[in-house]
Amino acid sequence: MEVPLSELEFTGCRAVPMTYAQLRRYEGRLEVWDAEAETAWMVREPTSADHENPSHGLAGLAALIAAVRGSPIKCYGSMDLLRRDAHGKPRRIMQADQTVYLYPRRAELLGASAMVVGRHNYPDVVLEVDHTTDVRRGKLRLYESWGFPELWVEVPEGWVASRPRGLVAGLTIHLLEDGVYRESPESLSFPGWRAEAIHEAMNEVGRSAHTNAILEDLGRRLGARDGRGPDDDGLMRSLRGQSRAEGERKGRAEGLVEGERKGRAEGLAEGRRKGRAEGLAEGERKGRAEGETQGRAGMVRRMLSSRGIEVSEGFPSGIPGFAELPEAVIVDAALACGSERDFHARIRSR
Repeated sequence: MEVPLSELEFTGCRAVPMTYAQLRRYEGRLEVWDAEAETAWMVREPTSADHENPSHGLAGLAALIAAVRGSPIKCYGSMDLLRRDAHGKPRRIMQADQTVYLYPRRAELLGASAMVVGRHNYPDVVLEVDHTTDVRRGKLRLYESWGFPELWVEVPEGWVASRPRGLVAGLTIHLLEDGVYRESPESLSFPGWRAEAIHEAMNEVGRSAHTNAILEDLGRRLGARDGRGPDDDGLMRSLRGQSRAEGERKGRAEGLVEGERKGRAEGLAEGRRKGRAEGLAEGERKGRAEGETQGRAGMVRRMLSSRGIEVSEGFPSGIPGFAELPEAVIVDAALACGSERDFHARIRSR
């Protein structure tokens, strides 16, 4: 049963008369549209970076989790969420700030103009950003009555004078239990991801080592649940494969050179024979280690080049312990940095 309009309040919004025919021609953003009232509620304040940053940030975080998991996670943004009446006509429409599907192939949204309640699968997570609005007085009740399983309400760190009273920066997770939303300290769709960590990750300018560790752990645990991993992701598999191949090739070549050099230094035939054997073994070991480092360096150079970031000829020299760093840390830094200097800073901070 629909919640009556008399029980709803769309704080921070202005009401605009709009028929369904006008709505179909309208291409802008709205919070809620109601057929009976022939009215759309739109955010009164203009769109700002503080409002948009969390939803775009969530899409980026989901993409990194998906790469480690080995299967895609789809974010559809502020698509229409539609509820029909008993005659099949549009009754109400909402637009979220972000909608997340952990298994997009099951969503059956291909070619659909809206996510229709009762026809399509629900998003695993819906994100609402309360910068100058307060969904607790309106949209939250609609999401609850429509049966959306998990709703995140984010209040960004950036403050404006028009923010409703009582809103405090942070993320609140609402989980549907027996038809009623209950606040939860952590997500059900992303098990172990706590509200405060999600808020931090969506608002930080560059991903911290703490956030990277959480994202990698989430990806690996979700992948283990599905029997998948990084090598099931095309880009990750390609980068890891190129790194291994280049490392092995250079390792073999350098191992042979090192083995011959040590063998000749021993002089005598017996010494030469033993020297070659020992030199080859030692050379291959060191060569592979150095090759792995150079392979990683090549991988990073290709990633940065594909993003239009120029690097110096010796890059990434001067990074202590580069060969021992987890590959996921290196990949995260390459995906997040804005320059060679920024990449060095992110690696050193780890």
